[in-house]
Amino acid sequence: MKRLEVNRILIGPPKLTKYERARIVGARALQLSMGAPILISVPENVRDFIDIALMELEEGVLPITIRRTLPDGTYQDIPLSWLLRG
Repeated sequence: MKRLEVNRILIGPPKLTKYERARIVGARALQLSMGAPILISVPENVRDFIDIALMELEEGVLPITIRRTLPDGTYQDIPLSWLLRG
């Protein structure tokens, strides 16, 4: 596999896709349900892990990298912060 190392997004759209968003929120909600620390201050009325994960994503505090892969095996690792700007 070949890794693309550049300072811009070459694979896929310049923003987070709905599929990537769903995957991130689902994975983070699972982490929270297993006891992971919450990275933001949450209002008292919010108790659902999915809502907390969405809030964390919207505030951009999740240290996550998205790997986008092409059929030929070429891939690019894109920091979540780049995709949230787009």
